[in-house]
Amino acid sequence: MSEFSLHLSEDQIQIQKWVHDFAENVIRPAAHEWDEAEEFPWPIVQEAAQIGLYGIDFLMNAFGDQSGLTLPVAIEELFWGDAGIGMAIMGSALAAAGITGNGTPEQVMEWVPQCYGTADKVQLGAFCVSEPDAGSDVSSLRTRAVYDEATDEWVLNGTKAWITNGGIADVHVVVAAVDPELKGRGQASFVVPPGTKGLSQGQKYKKHGIRASHTAEVVLDDVRVPGRCLLGGKEKLDAKLARAREVGRSGEKQPAMSTFEATRPAVGAQALGIARAAYEYALDYAKERRAFGKPIIMNQAIAFKLANMITEIDASRLLIWRAAWLARNGGYTNAEGSMSKYKASEVAVWVTEEAIQILGGYGYTREYPVERWHRDAKIHTIFEGTSEIQQLVISRAISGLRIE
Repeated sequence: MSEFSLHLSEDQIQIQKWVHDFAENVIRPAAHEWDEAEEFPWPIVQEAAQIGLYGIDFLMNAFGDQSGLTLPVAIEELFWGDAGIGMAIMGSALAAAGITGNGTPEQVMEWVPQCYGTADKVQLGAFCVSEPDAGSDVSSLRTRAVYDEATDEWVLNGTKAWITNGGIADVHVVVAAVDPELKGRGQASFVVPPGTKGLSQGQKYKKHGIRASHTAEVVLDDVRVPGRCLLGGKEKLDAKLARAREVGRSGEKQPAMSTFEATRPAVGAQALGIARAAYEYALDYAKERRAFGKPIIMNQAIAFKLANMITEIDASRLLIWRAAWLARNGGYTNAEGSMSKYKASEVAVWVTEEAIQILGGYGYTREYPVERWHRDAKIHTIFEGTSEIQQLVISRAISGLRIE
């Protein structure tokens, strides 16, 4: 167990600067263009792969850090650059987390590298949970997985919605119902290998924010995957299902929820990066913009806004760092992961709105980046558990009761 410290190590400081430089020099200059185009920024992701920012080595280095802080520190800088491009670079990590959290060591070794490919041949991963009628309620998934004993294959059918990298990914990790009567306890995760027949992209969503990130439906039409593509293996699944049927209720986590729980501080760090970008921009603007003969920051109305913004940003970072450390050193006791994601996402929406207010009319135009940051911030109160779901998780943790 590592000691919790607010002092970053030399390695972490170097990584922070390395990612910040890439965000400042490569991502920021291209952010407006890719937001307008609403296309996946392949050239930027390839550039990130060339320097080792997009790839299995960086991910394993970050996951291997016992303090838990390397990943949120890097993500904050990346999303300070731009959230849409940041999501394009980080999107495969959710698929990797789904494999790592539910798979055997052999499956992790086989499939996680294929979520990234190589510096010369970039590949993508997609984590497929949500459905048109099952977003927050992941226990009600309709996508079915049926075992074909004759061929030792699983047959997947259903439609997944709002999937990052959906349809363009090489590796899709799909959460499906094996025994629908058991709801969340009857689900399993499957890897759909590259080029598998029956998997196709449905509609691509035109989004309010993070437009450089590809989000689409994934349609599964009699998709057949080998038995070895069931994450964790059939023996483990059969034992889990038997326990669930026997007691009628199981304390075991749903495959989707265990993945989201692990990634919540990272999602909080995404929101934090956006909030910090907007705050810094608004601060610089307020010092330079003059009205009534003086810089507008000389007015308490503006100065106090900025004071509140930085206070909330720093409070969010402390919650994220605490949660990231706890995730690696003993685990959450009071839903600290949900607290960090909930706080940071709400703060990002509020800070970016305040930044628009400080810039006035300029803040509302697409000539300035604050309106884009405001659009980008909003998704963080919705995806990977809405703010309301985080409140539910927190309230259940503190009360010990199943609050509905």
